[in-house]
Amino acid sequence: MKLQQILIDDQSENQIISSSPDFSAAKANLVLAFGERELLECSLPYKKLRELYSEAQIVICSTSGQISNFNLVENKIVSTAIEFEKSTIKIVEIDLLKNKNIEELGLVVKNELFNKNLKSLVVISEGSYVNGTELVNELGKQTNNSLPIFGGLAGDKVAFLKTIVGLNKEAEEGKVVVIGFYGDEINFSSGCEGGWSDYGPEREVTLSEKNVLFKIGDRYALDIYKEYLGKYADDLPSSALYFPLSMKENKDSSSVVRTILSIDEKTKSMTFAGNIPQGSFVRLMKGNFDKLIDASYSAASEAFSSHTKDPELALIVSCVGRKIVLGNRVEEEFEAVKEVSGNTLLCGFYSYGEISPIKNHEFCELHNQTIAILTISEG
Repeated sequence: MKLQQILIDDQSENQIISSSPDFSAAKANLVLAFGERELLECSLPYKKLRELYSEAQIVICSTSGQISNFNLVENKIVSTAIEFEKSTIKIVEIDLLKNKNIEELGLVVKNELFNKNLKSLVVISEGSYVNGTELVNELGKQTNNSLPIFGGLAGDKVAFLKTIVGLNKEAEEGKVVVIGFYGDEINFSSGCEGGWSDYGPEREVTLSEKNVLFKIGDRYALDIYKEYLGKYADDLPSSALYFPLSMKENKDSSSVVRTILSIDEKTKSMTFAGNIPQGSFVRLMKGNFDKLIDASYSAASEAFSSHTKDPELALIVSCVGRKIVLGNRVEEEFEAVKEVSGNTLLCGFYSYGEISPIKNHEFCELHNQTIAILTISEG
């Protein structure tokens, strides 16, 4: 695997910040380009990227911040070009605005991507309309839960106005891109951690509909949540990023983190970025700076642990909520990953949702408020 990473500004000028010695732009197979939505709409980087990488499949995604090999980046697009030497890729895209049936995406993946040589999927999805839980469940169903799936939901800084994704064209609303990786020489490993602290008792969800939570026990969910938040309740829903929920589908399952997107005062309900099934168990959570940063180190350690040598590439997807909570300490999250990564090239973005196995080699889940890391190597 050979790699090149560049920065592109709003004038479409590019600066190479990392490149394999014998990298050939004409041989690049895949380009992953991450940038803030307004910057992507202003600079329209696809033409520039196509001129640089004439034969590559180009995926563009809006973010809440970019991750380069050296630091966190704002107001510049981070583009990473990959030349696979022993592996192949194939990519599909669907438009959720034209076809809101997530089963259609599953059938496209099954018919066009899934075969015995498929080793992993990476999903880059718009983050405004998609139900992330339904997305990962459908992909699992159509691939028989037989392979690791990783990725993230596009971001829009902290504006939550719209998100855009593009495949071989400028990024647009409503798009979901799924990348399939094939070959016996390609290897994947992943790690995913939250670092949030549980607070209070575990309670059963007694009334919910998909990602809308109405009742916990015999009380309205919003009443319990406001009571817990205290003075922060006046700043809902934005203050919810500081206080997510831990959710387990049953007593024996692993927990995932769920972030609140909106509240409804009339029904006293809360809408989450992922499903909260009726009969599941939830617990309130709160953040601690040191634990969040330690979790980044743990996720990186897990993702890198199965490699006998440094993998060539690591894709990092971290939640915008972590970025907000960490504030001016957010660089420490990146430094924790960098401490583990050695000579591996880093790229990624801050997202509205993370897609990753809970533990390595298990099927994926939708996560919120986590950092998820995928390592890729050939040979």
